[in-house]
Amino acid sequence: MRLINTTLATLDGDQPYGLIENGTVVVDNSMIIWVGREEDLPAEFSHHELHDCGGRLLTPAFIDCHTHIVHGGHRSVEFEMRLLGASYEEVARAGGGIVSTVEATRAASVDELLASALPRIDALLAEGVSIIEVKSGYGLNEETELAMLRAARAIESIRPVRIRTSFLGAHAVPNEYEGRSDAYLNNVCLPTLEKAHAAGLVDAVDGFCEGIAFTAEQIARVFDKARELGLPVKLHAEQLSHLGGTALAARYRALSADHVEYATEDDARAMAKSGTVAVLLPGAFYTLRESQLPPIASFRKHVVPMALATDCNPGSSPVTSLLLVMNMACTLFRMTPAEALAGVTRNAAMALGMTDTGIIRSGLRADFALWNVEHPAELAYRVGTNTLHQRIFEGTFDE
Repeated sequence: MRLINTTLATLDGDQPYGLIENGTVVVDNSMIIWVGREEDLPAEFSHHELHDCGGRLLTPAFIDCHTHIVHGGHRSVEFEMRLLGASYEEVARAGGGIVSTVEATRAASVDELLASALPRIDALLAEGVSIIEVKSGYGLNEETELAMLRAARAIESIRPVRIRTSFLGAHAVPNEYEGRSDAYLNNVCLPTLEKAHAAGLVDAVDGFCEGIAFTAEQIARVFDKARELGLPVKLHAEQLSHLGGTALAARYRALSADHVEYATEDDARAMAKSGTVAVLLPGAFYTLRESQLPPIASFRKHVVPMALATDCNPGSSPVTSLLLVMNMACTLFRMTPAEALAGVTRNAAMALGMTDTGIIRSGLRADFALWNVEHPAELAYRVGTNTLHQRIFEGTFDE
């Protein structure tokens, strides 16, 4: 297949967007085999079947690199509580927050978890998403953590999307282990990680380093187990306070440190050295009505890649739109539209440790999004408008 009559936002190279006017992409067997201007097309590729893109913008398909999209129930009542003045931490300490979702998730079967996640998955696919990271962490016991991961793995069999799973057993301490977080790690989290890995259910290991969750020292134990199993790590860090999670993530050469509102310039310097991506989650910042901005200037100064994700979850970010997240990142965090687009493509791929996607380049996967826009800045500029014309997954147009 040869895609013609399109403006390419390749996200390749040093220029914002990596634009190629009058661009052409040649695809064979779900892979990109040539990218460039139509007038420069080598004769050897001229026989490929043409697809006229009608002058539209072609970007890499989007990647949502941080979600909790598989879960039971909802937490709309807590939304009301926060509007009446309760903080995220106060809601959690009153028995709400993560632990409240645990009850609903434990009560659901694998099939029920999968069925409830599909509408959220479909909303992301409708905006050009081709890869979704899915975390466990709402089971907090062996049976349900494994059920969440099995539901996540099953998504690929019924939807045209790639799934990357993260084991998040160190997400919270369940009620039955209240006040005994080390015992929870010893008896539940670490053994379950071993079983999930043995079953082929885990691509990475995550944790929540925060006052309402686990200390940096406790997370280090989880990371040591991940290292023993040969699994990469990532971390929810510095969302509500500064406990040293980002520095820990950098020491373990984590794929990403996520949220990072309270990260410092020293953290940014350490992340740059370790190659750790900053995953920014403006949906949670917006929903929780936070005021502490992530250190965007420090990330720019030290050239830390910034990714964006929905953080889709039932409590702090019930968001299923990466387009909205891009606008939030620009409006709330003052990122540029070019940074926002890189954040949901090239840098999101880096945050998942994926090297075969995220940019439009020969030798990579043919996952694209074709947009009804004149300029890539429109993707972050519009609010509540989905300008996707068509998604292309593995070289095939969605029907």
